[in-house]
Amino acid sequence: MTRALGRVLILAGSDSSGGAGIQADIKTVTALGGYAATAITAVTVQNTLGVQAVHALPPALVTAQARAVLEDVGADAIKTGMLGGTDMVEAVAGILGDWPGMATVIDPVMIAKGGAALLDPEAVEAVRSLLIPKAWLLTPNAPEAGALTGLKVESLDDQRRAGEALLRLGARAVLMKGGHLAGERVIDLLMTANGESAFESVRIETRHTHGTGCTLASACATGLAQGLTLTEAVARAWAYVQEAILQAPGFGAGHGPLNHAWPLKGRL
Repeated sequence: MTRALGRVLILAGSDSSGGAGIQADIKTVTALGGYAATAITAVTVQNTLGVQAVHALPPALVTAQARAVLEDVGADAIKTGMLGGTDMVEAVAGILGDWPGMATVIDPVMIAKGGAALLDPEAVEAVRSLLIPKAWLLTPNAPEAGALTGLKVESLDDQRRAGEALLRLGARAVLMKGGHLAGERVIDLLMTANGESAFESVRIETRHTHGTGCTLASACATGLAQGLTLTEAVARAWAYVQEAILQAPGFGAGHGPLNHAWPLKGRL
């Protein structure tokens, strides 16, 4: 029964506004029928207007949280989000190394929607060398892919080149997100050594996109935890995020949150 739910352990930061981070992750996993457990890496003070403060938790405490979950409740997939610094990246890599074979979704969170830095520049190399080789699925946006590869990512061809570079760094699969690129259409590329699949839609003109990256990665992790194939997991996650944007509640004066609970409408 527990395994059928799809258990997802999330290692990420807390968002006090509830739109991104751990809060978005838990909502997403739950809405898609999974079971969410967490190891919180940082506490942030933020709302739709931006991040005002960040307090990183000790890496040893994060490791202890994760081990407490894995040794009792267990997990079918692990999803990482905001890690902050090199010490935290190393701690998370250690956790993943102790549970080899675990379906792992790495969201290389670097910058908040409002522009605040969420990963120290010196930690990028640690993500590149320690986490990417452990990723079943890596989910970078264009700026993150550029930082990890040193390549410019301004077009579909650039997305493809950066994705290929990230596969060479050891990721099993890369979902190159195109939301940061200009154009009337948004194209995300799911890339593996065996080829690619494109997920394309008309750009939704809205300011309510807070937490889209966290939400997409957690939705993918939930699908993998529930036994979906990679393509099935990404396709369901992509459609879930699209509808969550369309049904956004309109909260806040800045980058507003999504409606993570939309699949539950009418069920209660």
